[in-house]
Amino acid sequence: MKNYQVVGIGNAIVDVIAQCDDSFLDHMGIEKGIMQLIERERAETLYGAMKDRTQAPGGSVGNTLAGLGNMGLGTAFIGRVKDDVLGRFYAASLAAEGTDFPNAPVPTVELPTSRSMIFVTPDGERSMNTYLGAGADLGTEDVALEVVENCEWLFLEGYLFDKDHGKTAFHKAAEGCHRGGGRAGIALSDPFCVNRHRDDFRRLVRDQMDYVIGNEHEWQALYQTELEPALQQAAQECGTVVCTRSGSDVVVIRGSERVDVPVKRVVPLDATGAGDQFAAGFIYGMATGQSLEVSGRMGCIAAAEVISHYGARPEVDLKTLFAANGVI
Repeated sequence: MKNYQVVGIGNAIVDVIAQCDDSFLDHMGIEKGIMQLIERERAETLYGAMKDRTQAPGGSVGNTLAGLGNMGLGTAFIGRVKDDVLGRFYAASLAAEGTDFPNAPVPTVELPTSRSMIFVTPDGERSMNTYLGAGADLGTEDVALEVVENCEWLFLEGYLFDKDHGKTAFHKAAEGCHRGGGRAGIALSDPFCVNRHRDDFRRLVRDQMDYVIGNEHEWQALYQTELEPALQQAAQECGTVVCTRSGSDVVVIRGSERVDVPVKRVVPLDATGAGDQFAAGFIYGMATGQSLEVSGRMGCIAAAEVISHYGARPEVDLKTLFAANGVI
């Protein structure tokens, strides 16, 4: 039996969340509804301007693992944090949630722990201002083979593919996972990231990924074509292809099998983490031997739960929701 059912690798980011109104966004020069990368000085300014802020361990894959832990799977997260206040908070928070964090905070790194200042307006839109910090410098030395070789499912965060040492770390992790008989997958994360590294992403998807999760814009960016031909090409190159579409059916393709999973439209209180929790529900379904349709429905249920409240992690028992919706 493997040590872990799911191991994730991603940018270890502390989410700092505060509510605000549109006039605050205008005053601070924050573009509404998108994720912007910011420099260290800007990060400190925004952090200081947040009222009644709450902190939570975040990062896209970190949020996904929290969802999987909520559903009872054994998880570990590989990430890099500095040995500072936020880094120690991140490591302790993961441990408290039951997710192993094999990489101890590093005292010698130059940059502070990554953090994302998230401003949530009354309409539920979140405006994310992310300082990448130490987490973005994850490299091969951070990937312990005894961890990735002993997992059933590996889940990678596309954002980290933006740097060369992140690429080599992903290759090492995927090879280790396969050597141990596990299955490796990635979230494409961001169409701009895909555009910057299209050829490398294409090779990774074709040669090393057993499943890939992306939204319609990311798939179109990857193959530089309309959605349907992009998904058909992806399905020829990768084991399982998942495409989320805002407010529309989720498409899941494996070989000649295709399912279109209906999405129930809900008005979000806070859209933070919707994609991360969709991934959690979907991977949970795959890891427990469910069909593509049931796995997709689990993803949609988990995503709907997280957008019903503030914060990027589930607040109720997701398996209870699955039972209420007749998928388990």
